[in-house]
Amino acid sequence: MLERLTSFGAANTVTAMRTLLLVGTVALALTSVGCPGPTYPNCRNDDDCKKDPKEYCVNGKCGQCRDSKDCPAGQSCKEGRCEGPSACTDDSACPAGQSCIDGSCKPCASDDQCGPGGKCQSGTCQRAKKCGKDDDCAQDEECKGGVCLSGVRKAPPSAACTNDPVYFDFNESAITTEGSATLQRNADCIKKTNRAVMLVGHTDNRGTEEYNLALSNQRATSVKNYLSSLGVKTTITTEGRGKIDAKGTDESGFSKDRRVDTEWK
Repeated sequence: MLERLTSFGAANTVTAMRTLLLVGTVALALTSVGCPGPTYPNCRNDDDCKKDPKEYCVNGKCGQCRDSKDCPAGQSCKEGRCEGPSACTDDSACPAGQSCIDGSCKPCASDDQCGPGGKCQSGTCQRAKKCGKDDDCAQDEECKGGVCLSGVRKAPPSAACTNDPVYFDFNESAITTEGSATLQRNADCIKKTNRAVMLVGHTDNRGTEEYNLALSNQRATSVKNYLSSLGVKTTITTEGRGKIDAKGTDESGFSKDRRVDTEWK
């Protein structure tokens, strides 16, 4: 009986070893052959796609692009394909260096493609500033059709004399010694002409809009009070424009931005 059991166990062991050997042989064969890759245009990564012209693996499919930077200028990437020119309603929908012209993103060729008051510079439209009223524009501009246009404000009647700008120190609204001399000349001119004036305050472009608007008003008020102390009796009104007209990029320019202009009314 014991001999029979021993013989049965040995037979099972041999069978198990043969099975393991067969499985190992099959696994080795599969490894040497390798699993087949996806069939084009299906893909796992960019290596499964064409190299010339370059294609990209997007969501398991080979395509022309992954995003618009993979496309030629003026085209956009849509679901793996370059299409163009890009449709748009304004410049913000266009790639850098292009503008929305006649509903399509493309480089501009002339100023007339950039709307009223716009300029074409290096293929990109520099649009005129949008506005709701004249005060939103520079002093030599007027708000027309929702944009600031230059050279359209009517010049005031000529006067027998002129008023010079009064300049201020950084972050100050107090009249300087130089400003006092300027205001003495301006006061003499205003008295001789006997016309109403508008005092327009300005700041350089550093600081917040709210702070600069308040500072420009303070400067205009300081000039008004000084002119009144010099005996100017005509109507004097004030306006603060903050940094809206500032052009300086260094101290030389900043010093010219910090001023109050006197305009005839």
